[in-house]
Amino acid sequence: MSPDAGRTGYTATSPVSPGAASGPAAHAGTTTGTGRWSVLGRGRWRAARAPGRRAADRGGATVCLLAVGLVYVVVGCFGAALGAARVARQQARAAADFGALAGAGRALDGDAVACRRAGEFAGANDARLVACRLDGLDVLVTAQVTISPMPWLTRTATATSRAGPVRG
Repeated sequence: MSPDAGRTGYTATSPVSPGAASGPAAHAGTTTGTGRWSVLGRGRWRAARAPGRRAADRGGATVCLLAVGLVYVVVGCFGAALGAARVARQQARAAADFGALAGAGRALDGDAVACRRAGEFAGANDARLVACRLDGLDVLVTAQVTISPMPWLTRTATATSRAGPVRG
């Protein structure tokens, strides 16, 4: 009998000659003294569990890892949606600014010509002209950009800009 034979998870070992192979094939029908292998029956082997370890403990780390991964995915999606909204706001501002400047260059030609020119520039910046009007020689332009960072989430960013001649 092995000195470890009375301990949980250990059984008697058969003597092994020096230089013989180790592992399940070398110890047919026995368990090694270190408790690394145990017999399942008919030549099938499995790694022995550490003493005191229950089968219910298995898989807990996997669930925790998946939960942490899911949190990272949700936070990443939220960050991407927030970044897309900021980009859309900047795009709407740029479209409104360029549209107002282009419209101000045609302000002397009338309201329709100035707003048509402002709409061309807003469209070239992937925005939609929402409102345009002349206030003296100043042109007020409102541009809108629609974004959809997630398939179920659609938002619009709106910006208004004014341009006109330099005053004293």
